[in-house]
Amino acid sequence: AGSNGNDGEDGKALSAGESPVQQAGRWVADQLHERPDAPRMKLVDEAARRFDLSPLDAEFLIRHLGSLPRTP
Repeated sequence: AGSNGNDGEDGKALSAGESPVQQAGRWVADQLHERPDAPRMKLVDEAARRFDLSPLDAEFLIRHLGSLPRTP
């Protein structure tokens, strides 16, 4: 059986029916939870590459991150 394209770069299966921007948003949130001081723009850039986001999707993610509270 061949790959159906639903494997993440880290080998974990992605949730069925979840858009790449949702997957990227969860990945960024997880990264910020683990490393609260991580530069958000750098994480968005990496997420855009990992999840093959369009420029519009990346912009949405940036705006979404702006609405999240920063942890001290």
